[in-house]
Amino acid sequence: MSVAARAAAQPSPSPSSRAELSDRSRSERRLGLLLSAPAVAVMLLVTAYPLVNALYLSLFRYRLTAPDDRRFVWFANYATALSDPLFWQDVLTTLIITAVTVAVELVIGFGFAMVMHRALFARRTVRTAILLPYGIVTVISAFAWKYAFDLQSGFVNSWFGAGDYAWFSHRWASMLVIVLSEIWKTTPFVSLLLLAGLAQVPRDLGEAATVDGATAWQRLWRVTVPNMKAAILVAVLFRTLDAWRIFDNVFVMTSGQQKTETLSFLTYRQTITRTAIGLGDAVGVLLFLSVVLIAAVFIRGFRVDLSQVRGDR
Repeated sequence: MSVAARAAAQPSPSPSSRAELSDRSRSERRLGLLLSAPAVAVMLLVTAYPLVNALYLSLFRYRLTAPDDRRFVWFANYATALSDPLFWQDVLTTLIITAVTVAVELVIGFGFAMVMHRALFARRTVRTAILLPYGIVTVISAFAWKYAFDLQSGFVNSWFGAGDYAWFSHRWASMLVIVLSEIWKTTPFVSLLLLAGLAQVPRDLGEAATVDGATAWQRLWRVTVPNMKAAILVAVLFRTLDAWRIFDNVFVMTSGQQKTETLSFLTYRQTITRTAIGLGDAVGVLLFLSVVLIAAVFIRGFRVDLSQVRGDR
């Protein structure tokens, strides 16, 4: 009898067991709210004022170099940002970086998680080696990648026979370096989250699938991946939100040149470089709203039954 047939043959839970599961879920929800309340309160105290202040200043035409010339313009700054082709070009750049990095990190991170999960010897050494890049400060990592690909001081051209190719003089070459540096730095974080998901996969299901004659590929797609959907969702969500706000690598490597400017860098440039506080805050608020929208789409669009993760079957 196959695994699917065995699962179908199991009796459905009685109304009393469903009620017990419901009571347990409510109890865990209350406990979760109580445990997270102090952290949420601190986060609100730290972030509420800057967020409200940014929303307030975004309604003004206000430059830091002319503090007395401040005019209330309602949503004119938002209209200016949304009607500017540069804004949408930065959205596209951010989208490309986010999509490529998250997709590649998910694949490589899953492979690293499998290696760490199945390591038979030197497990701590293997995990330390894989997680080491994530412990490096992002700015330092970005400078290292910049110097590696630099035309004068870099070694990449000589190693790979690229001659005098200037990586940071072309848009797609610059984007490639930014993406590679981001993947190298944050793939260990994804692998760590997926490793936690692998630990939740019941071993008896894999053994039963092996007895039924399932191949390694079938066990991966029909047993392992379905039972770690929650971990995959968390990893993809966290990395998507982080990649969507990418700033450090772009700032260090290209300063937004060669059409590599992202939404976060656009906010910085409008606010700090051009001292256009109102317009910069408007772009920042749009960036914040896009982050909230992405999180809402992920949470609602990829619903995961957490009862499977904690073992309620």
